[in-house]
Amino acid sequence: MRRGVGLEWLTVGWNVVEAVVSIAAGWFAGSVALVGFGLDSVIESTSGAALLWRLRRDDPEQRERAEHLALRLVAVSFLLLAIYVAAESLHTLLAREAPEASVPGLIIAALSLVVMPLLARAKRRVSAAIESRALHADSRQTDLCAVLSAILLVGLGANAVLGWWWADPVAGLAMVPIIAREGFASWKGQPCGCAH
Repeated sequence: MRRGVGLEWLTVGWNVVEAVVSIAAGWFAGSVALVGFGLDSVIESTSGAALLWRLRRDDPEQRERAEHLALRLVAVSFLLLAIYVAAESLHTLLAREAPEASVPGLIIAALSLVVMPLLARAKRRVSAAIESRALHADSRQTDLCAVLSAILLVGLGANAVLGWWWADPVAGLAMVPIIAREGFASWKGQPCGCAH
C-alpha cells in the first residue's frame, strides 16, 4: 500500500508538471494534440488523487466503494478527453489552422516517453500485490500516456521539421480511439484480471 501511495504521489507530481508545460506550450503554439496531451495529464493527476484516496481506506467495504468510484472517475475522464480531442482536431483540420512548432512540447513528449512506461510497470506490480483494479486501470492510463507521447512526438516533429501543419490534428485524431477504448474498458472494470 505504501508503495502504491508513493507511485501515485509521483504520478500526480509528474503529471502536474506535464500538464502545465503541455497546455501552455500547446496554447501558445495552437497545437490541439499538445493541449489534449496536457489535458490527459490533468486527468491522470485527478485519477492519481482518486487512487490516493482509495489506497488510504482501511475498511474493506470503504475500500471497495472507493475502488468503484475511482474506476468510474478514470473511465469518465477518458471519455470526456476523447470527445474533446476529436472535436478540436476536426475543427483544426476543417479550419486549416496551422500550429507553430513547439520545442517545449517536443521536450515534454520525449521525457514522458521515458518516464511513463517506468511508472506504469511499477504500478502494475503493486496493483497485482494489493489486488487493486483501480490501480491497474491507472497503470493502463499511464501506458496510454506513453502511447500518446509517441503520437504527439511524431505529430509535433512532422510539423516542426517538415512543416506538415495537418500532422498535429491528425495526431490528435489518432489519440481518440485509444483514449475511448480505455474509457469503456475502465467503465466495465475490465483492465485487470485481479481477484475481486
